[in-house]
Amino acid sequence: MSSEKKIAFVTGASRGIGLAISQKLVSMGHYVLGVSRTPETCSWKHDSFELLSLDLRDTKQIQGFLKERKETFKNLNVVVHNAGVGYFSPLEELSWQQIQDMISLHLTAPMLITNSLLRDLKSNRGRVFLIGSIAGTKVSPWGNVYGATKAGLIHFGKEMFQELRKSGVRVTNIIPDLTRSEFYNELSFTTEEDSKAYLLPECIASALETVMLQREGTVVSEILIQPELFKIKKKEK
Repeated sequence: MSSEKKIAFVTGASRGIGLAISQKLVSMGHYVLGVSRTPETCSWKHDSFELLSLDLRDTKQIQGFLKERKETFKNLNVVVHNAGVGYFSPLEELSWQQIQDMISLHLTAPMLITNSLLRDLKSNRGRVFLIGSIAGTKVSPWGNVYGATKAGLIHFGKEMFQELRKSGVRVTNIIPDLTRSEFYNELSFTTEEDSKAYLLPECIASALETVMLQREGTVVSEILIQPELFKIKKKEK
């Protein structure tokens, strides 16, 4: 790792949106430190991309990781809270573990990590990106806990923007709609085949780049990205 490179920290970086964002940040000259519960699923390699194993549902693991990489984070410039999981079913059919997983990944981990890294971000006039979901902006059947936790993440971003804008830390909520990725592998529905009915992870990464390329003093605090058409497809049982 070059001491001259800016450090970007990306959660859920092994695939999908997180991987696309990591690749974009590398192309923009950052050294990306990514974490994932399953780093072995990622085949992309780069000298400026380090992918480590970390279970963000475990606060002790988070605490140990942040302490271990304390020196690395002195050059921290970008934090991307992307890791997430979705379970969609009537509330009474969700297990306690599923509920806790969504709360941990979408709320607890981003709050604890930002709390710990904020002094470094302030020192470097860095950025925080929160990858929300359109589910956090509206009410939809069976999206109860997932939508609620994503709404909480979005509101956390709004609060941080207001709190930190005078400190030089720039905060942006990126809110995507249906994005074709591994997110739907275990769900009962997925994106339609029509390419106008879904986003690609690269679309989200491009939005992040657009935000970062704004003139000094301009902050895009929230960006909503949607496909032209709304279509979903139920999987055959």
